[in-house]
Amino acid sequence: MSGRRVIRHMVLYALLGGGGLIMAWPFLWMLGTAFKDLAEALRPTLWPWPRQWHWDNVRATFAAAPFGRYFFNSFLVAGAVTLGVASTALTAGYAFARLHFRGRNVLFGCVLATMMVPFELTLIPNYVLISKLGWYNTHAALIVPWCANAFSVFLMRQAFLGLPDDFFDAAKVDGCGHLRFLARIAAPLVKPALATVALFAFLGSYNALLWPLIVTAEESMRVVQVGLTYFQGDAGAQVHLLMCATAFVILPTVALYFVAQRYFVDAALGAGLKG
Repeated sequence: MSGRRVIRHMVLYALLGGGGLIMAWPFLWMLGTAFKDLAEALRPTLWPWPRQWHWDNVRATFAAAPFGRYFFNSFLVAGAVTLGVASTALTAGYAFARLHFRGRNVLFGCVLATMMVPFELTLIPNYVLISKLGWYNTHAALIVPWCANAFSVFLMRQAFLGLPDDFFDAAKVDGCGHLRFLARIAAPLVKPALATVALFAFLGSYNALLWPLIVTAEESMRVVQVGLTYFQGDAGAQVHLLMCATAFVILPTVALYFVAQRYFVDAALGAGLKG
């Protein structure tokens, strides 16, 4: 390797390393602030590490609010929403891609049009509907309204359109119907797209704040994102405890992303190639 090429690689790695450090610095600041005392946490500085590590902040954080219950509710709601979104996207995406019926394109256009409607516009109608159904302050209010979304249907439709027609023709010759073909052949072939849909659904539900704050009233129904607001009051924020709680809250999302990263990249590369 020539000297010029070595220098070019060194410069490239230095730039990439610097960019990575800049991106990671807020997370380092959050982790460091989680173990500071309140006075040091309120001091305006970008240096992340505390002068003295206060490990008892972890105990104080979990003693201040029932985060065990918050985590249980968040995982229950996010898991149920993920299953719901994956199921509806899988079946609806297959129907729009492989079933031929009158008005299919018009109906799919209506589904896509819902992506243009802001969440804030549907907030009050959804709340009124939940209240009329008697679901206020229940898990159903947190789960049912979000078990389907247009983007997931679109992504799965594109994935099914990318499958060769020969697969279905061969399965049809062997007497395989649509449901059997979907369950045994098509679904395993679109696993990257399905994993991406599940990842987005879990993250969207787990990180939700406004809707859970509106449709829940009791402490036992709160989720972790609402629990973080406990450390912000009229007297100011308990920054050190807030950062400590936030560090624990983001751990599941970071771990999930690393586990599903390969499927996410595969789906992103394959989306939109056909149809």
